[in-house]
Amino acid sequence: MTRRSIIATAFAAVVGFTAVVPAMANDVNIEQYGWRNSAGGGQHGYRNRIHFYQDGRFNSAIGQQYGHRNLAVIGQRGANNYGATYQYGNRNAAGIAQFGSNHTAILTQDGNGNIAAGVQAGHGCNADVSQGGSGNVAAFVQDCP
Repeated sequence: MTRRSIIATAFAAVVGFTAVVPAMANDVNIEQYGWRNSAGGGQHGYRNRIHFYQDGRFNSAIGQQYGHRNLAVIGQRGANNYGATYQYGNRNAAGIAQFGSNHTAILTQDGNGNIAAGVQAGHGCNADVSQGGSGNVAAFVQDCP
């Protein structure tokens, strides 16, 4: 997969992901394949959405949402990857895509209307993105040997 298509896929997952749910409902979707993957989190508020996809082994995903209409998407393929999103506020969107092994990505959003998305490929990449305030946009791509 080319770097450009990985970025486009991650961004499309974050921005364009919609689900049909009752008006006040929160949504959690976890899809895991492989061995000893873990996923969890919590939602406080309404119309929050968390979606996890993991394929491999020893991958972990965490999503915490406090507010309304937040979206968090984490996709991981490989081994021993860790992804976490923490959202405080309303209408924030966060997305992590990790391919390979031993990656760590943590996205924290404190405010309203923030967007953060990133892709890590290879082995041993680390990313820590923190957004405070409103209307911020952050994106990262890392290819580690």
